[in-house]
Amino acid sequence: MDLTAFAPFLDHLAETPLAPWRTALAERVAQRLGRSAHGDLPRWEAALAQLPELPPGEVLLDAARVGLDGATLTPEQRAALREALMVLHPWRKGPYSLHGLHIDTEWRSDWKWDRLVDAISPLEDRLVLDVGCGNGYHGWRMLGAGARLVLGIDPTQLFVMQFQAINRYLGSERLSVLPLGIEHLPAHLTGFDTLFSMGVLYHRRSPIDHLVDLRRLLRPGGELVLETLVLEGEGQQVLVPPGRYAAMRNVWFIPTVAALRVWVARCGFDHIRVADVSPTTIEEQRATDWMHFQSLPDQLDPDDPTLTREGHPAPVRAVLVARRAG
Repeated sequence: MDLTAFAPFLDHLAETPLAPWRTALAERVAQRLGRSAHGDLPRWEAALAQLPELPPGEVLLDAARVGLDGATLTPEQRAALREALMVLHPWRKGPYSLHGLHIDTEWRSDWKWDRLVDAISPLEDRLVLDVGCGNGYHGWRMLGAGARLVLGIDPTQLFVMQFQAINRYLGSERLSVLPLGIEHLPAHLTGFDTLFSMGVLYHRRSPIDHLVDLRRLLRPGGELVLETLVLEGEGQQVLVPPGRYAAMRNVWFIPTVAALRVWVARCGFDHIRVADVSPTTIEEQRATDWMHFQSLPDQLDPDDPTLTREGHPAPVRAVLVARRAG
């Protein structure tokens, strides 16, 4: 994959307050697609090239299954489509549907969206950044909610290829997933109206620095939508797993909601609201035909599902909504 795949979206930046950073973003994408590109990139690119032509249809962005509807695939089209998309396994965020071919992803990401959409400021005509966006599922929902432009970033290049596969059929130039982590963004990039950071904070060795970075990326008065693992309990407490957490090596800090509110306030946000606190269930995150690896049901204590296999409290996630002060 080369930079031309991202050019239409990057060109749209010229029409927004983000225009000064178009060249710097393009340079960083080019760097990520160079020597550091994943060894499987040629195989994934070949899968994209094998995607079949599909009949036109209605683009669905405000439904649980993002995708395309309105036509019936021939058995040959369906088989070719499934085979090409399966090369991009594992599919973690979704679900998607392309003319009846249902991509049943590991996560029911639509459930997370339903928990937060009514708690945030309307996205109509807003510039949105989605940090750690995976394959862009929530970005599609943001477009469906009226966002002017959505920039998704995720350093996992497989997820970028999954986005490109879906966008082959949905054809948006106002949403893209760039192969970048937050640390790859231009140093002075700012100006987003809404910023989503979902499922990222607990992976950061310095959650405070992450929150400071999120503040910088927002315009004054812009809105942060923060979703992360939390520890049930009163007061300011933090779980620091000594090893793995639900088999994940890179979980560093899990605060109580009270502690998380303090972190967010100390980092320059106000009007902090707790939009939702929900346990993650084995119906929301599980293995499927499109994600064959172990998932949440395999990582809970078989005798006590309120605990992980390591003996930690099972996953509970909170959504906080806050405004950049100043």
